[in-house]
Amino acid sequence: MTVHHLNQLLLVCSLVLLIAVAAVRISSRSGLPSLLVYLGIGVLMGQDGIGDIHFDNAELTQVIGYAALVVILAEGGLGTKWKEVEPVLASASMLALAGVGVSVGVTAAGAHYLVGLEWRQALIIGAVVSSTDAAAVFSVLRRIPLPARVTGTLEAESGFNDAPVVILVVALSTAGPVEHWYVLVGEIAMELAIGAGIGLAVGWLGSWGLRHVALPASGLYPIAVMAIAVTAYAAGALAHGSGFLAVYLASMVLGNAKLPHWPATRGFAEGLGWIAQIGMFVLLGLLVTPHELGDDIVPALVIGLALTMVARPLSVVVSLAPFRVPWREQTLMSWAGLRGAVPIILATIPMVNGVDTSHRIFNIVFVLVVVYTLVQGPTLPWLAGKLRLGEGPEAADLGIESAPLERLRGHLLSVSIPEGSRMHGVEINELRLPAGAAVTLVVREGKSFVPLPATVLRRGDELLVVATDPVRDAAERRLRAVGHGGKLA
Repeated sequence: MTVHHLNQLLLVCSLVLLIAVAAVRISSRSGLPSLLVYLGIGVLMGQDGIGDIHFDNAELTQVIGYAALVVILAEGGLGTKWKEVEPVLASASMLALAGVGVSVGVTAAGAHYLVGLEWRQALIIGAVVSSTDAAAVFSVLRRIPLPARVTGTLEAESGFNDAPVVILVVALSTAGPVEHWYVLVGEIAMELAIGAGIGLAVGWLGSWGLRHVALPASGLYPIAVMAIAVTAYAAGALAHGSGFLAVYLASMVLGNAKLPHWPATRGFAEGLGWIAQIGMFVLLGLLVTPHELGDDIVPALVIGLALTMVARPLSVVVSLAPFRVPWREQTLMSWAGLRGAVPIILATIPMVNGVDTSHRIFNIVFVLVVVYTLVQGPTLPWLAGKLRLGEGPEAADLGIESAPLERLRGHLLSVSIPEGSRMHGVEINELRLPAGAAVTLVVREGKSFVPLPATVLRRGDELLVVATDPVRDAAERRLRAVGHGGKLA
């Protein structure tokens, strides 16, 4: 590649990114997951589109897809709140394990008996499409005001179920006879255990280090957090464990550790997540050949119908039976099993391994994902409303950023009071911060002043709160409590 080629590549990539960013606005208004827009951009750039770019490297697509998935899972884990996941950890794990098993079996049976695929091909398709996509779930669910139990279960499931599905697809795509089911189950359990152990250990060590080491620049914290998350994936994969589970758990630990400069870290991770999604979906759109999809549309619709109307609801009912989840929540979870880039990426594994009719498997999965995402994504808010699961507007959470004051053994908390916060109208002395914490400065409409105990806080104010190290967490909890409850807190 010459400098001239680099200039052309940078121009094309920057234009694609700008178009993709503009498309997010369109997708947010229409309710369509943005992945469909990105796939469409890739198809338009491909050999059947206006770009006429010929790209058929499945192995490169798989490698880039894995790298993008690591970033997406890291971003999702950083945004997952432990208080929402903890009560539903058992049910989400059941959905990611037993639910996947039920879904694979039912979908494979449908592909075999209804479409006529051989059992190996049917099982591969069943395994590929049984993984809900983290990017699709995170992007859609976080725009819908659902109960915390539903959101937490679905987000945790999408973060957990990639690991067993990847192991299944690799095993089914390997040449030679498939291992006995009990050997495969044991292998899955071992890889999940290794990945979980490494992810939790790396996340804890990383969060401990970042909380006790004051870096010289705030911009280094986001880089360090993402590096720790990727370290968890690489260490888990090299230890023959589940790297995907490791990166998700490590990121979840980091995301709930109250690290310094957290809003900046969260924004950096979100930006990387968007770049990963855009690049991954555009590349998958380039890989597909639209004129070859015609013969696979009907089989894809039939298999998708079996997956959506039978396999997914049955897996939800079986997995959640021990937890007495209300039927309305089970109904929404059945419909909210969104597919996205993950199944399409997994469909490249048979292509790389040279499985017979692997191109047909890829085409069926591609059509299935596009059609059923187009149907399920926009209808989720409507279904939540019909089931009366949409919650009313909550008090907006405070934006709190922490910077360590190493020499003073304290922290400087920057607190933003957003619209909708119930801290509006509260006096400084009513905050009742713990001893060792105090509001030292208020910035209002661009002007700063030292507050008095009777100073009334307003929406849009920014506060500087100094807290000693022992009471930092208590001060933050108190501020958030007042932000949600107002004077009643």
